[in-house]
Amino acid sequence: MAQESGAEAFGEQLQRAREERGVSVEAICDATKVSARFILALEAGALGELPGGVFRRGFVRSYLGALGLEEAPWMGRFEESCRQSGMKEPAEKEWAEFAENVKNSRIVQRRRMGLRWAGIGVILAVLALGGWCGWRLATHRGLLPAIPIWRVLKSSVDNAPSR
Repeated sequence: MAQESGAEAFGEQLQRAREERGVSVEAICDATKVSARFILALEAGALGELPGGVFRRGFVRSYLGALGLEEAPWMGRFEESCRQSGMKEPAEKEWAEFAENVKNSRIVQRRRMGLRWAGIGVILAVLALGGWCGWRLATHRGLLPAIPIWRVLKSSVDNAPSR
């Protein structure tokens, strides 16, 4: 198939570069922390078996770094092989979806934080108002007219009509 030849050619080029340098698949796995299954799939041109999005590109970059290959031309070839094999814009489309998901989750967190801070503000305002009222009551109690109870009782008895 013509679509698979681009990915297979890219994988074969990677494998050839690795073998020319005398590096084993296990050494690549140790250096990149990528599973041997994914390294072998990459070299076989089976790009569909690799995880999607940024992981796919990250695996290729790690592989290139472990071999000491120049990244820019190899990543260009990788993206071209992805297009030829029917994968749509691996770098941009999936990255945009990932970034959109991160953005959406942060908006929800900001809303929650906004409500939390509003609640804290209300609690602080109530505490401040209560403190102020308590202070006013404690410091200005002497200013309130306090009528002793005996004056009230005495005056009501004195003013009572006699029988």
